[in-house]
Order: sequence, then C-alpha cells, then structure tokens
Amino acid sequence: MVPIMSLLLPILLSGVVVFLASFVIHMVLPFHRSDYRKLPAEDGVMDALRPFSIPPGDYMMPNAGSPAAMKDPAFLARWNKGPLAVITVLKPGPMSMKASLAQWFLYCVVVSVFAAFIAGRALAPGATLRAIFKFAGCTTFVGYTLALWQETIWYKKAWTTTFRSTVDGLVYALLTAGVFGMLWPK
Repeated sequence: MVPIMSLLLPILLSGVVVFLASFVIHMVLPFHRSDYRKLPAEDGVMDALRPFSIPPGDYMMPNAGSPAAMKDPAFLARWNKGPLAVITVLKPGPMSMKASLAQWFLYCVVVSVFAAFIAGRALAPGATLRAIFKFAGCTTFVGYTLALWQETIWYKKAWTTTFRSTVDGLVYALLTAGVFGMLWPK
C-alpha cells in the first residue's frame, strides 16, 4: 500500500499534463471542431428566444413535467409536432473561460486523486509499470469518460461527439498512468 500523501507530486503533475493535453486537443487540433453544429437561422432563433429572458440552466422542450403528463394527448401532439430540444442556456455577457478552466483543472486533480487512492491501495512501492498503468490508467479512463455516455443515451448527444471525448479520456488516462509510473515510489 502506498499512502496518498506519497502520491501528491504525481497527482498534481498529472493534473497539469492532462490540462495541457486537453488544451492541445481542443484548441490546436481540429478533432472537436464538429462537436456542435451551427443552428439554421441562428440569428432568427436567438432573436425569437431573447424576449423570454430565459435564465441560465438546462431545459427540455416540450417538457411534460411528470410521467403521468407524458400520456396527455396535448403533450404527445406537441412532442410529435416538434421540434424537440434539450438545451443549456448560458449567461450572456463577455466570454470568459477563466472559471471553466479553473474548474477543469480542479476536476483533473480530483480524477488523479481517485487514481492515486485506488492504485495506492492496490499496489506497493516499487510496483511494475504495467500494474501502475492498469490501476491508474483504468481509474482515470473511467473518471474522464463513462459519465459522458449517459448524455448520448438519454439526451441524444451525438455518438460521434461522445466517441471523440472517449478518445480524449483514453489519452488523458495514458498520460496520467505514465506520470504515475514515472513517479511511483520505489
């Protein structure tokens, strides 16, 4: 067993490495440029929605409100007529990614903490690189990817987008496992 405090350097360094890798994947490479398509008549849709001053949040339309209401003929008619949408409304104003980037870095560190906890409980000092990759890599892969699949299953996010994010998660897992492997206590 390896105490989690002995793994603080790999935890923080893997968080930094994944943060930087995600920058390259999302901002430099064209890999995710097709994740979101432009809405036809975007300006018209924005102009139509603006008067409602919709507060930031997640919405579904039409929304029945309860399982019983999903059987209501009026709801079913609205559903069949469409359009159907699951949308996230963001707060308008100047674009800033500072808070999101800080939260993403914190998330990267949290995923690495779980990897350290699981690998540290399963492995001893001087563990083989293969064993470290197995525990740290698998844990981080799960942390970065599996919850994304729910968005596709339930909210119909494109499978191609989920697949690309799963590839990202694999890259992040391999990088994290590599950092843990290099810095694992002897």
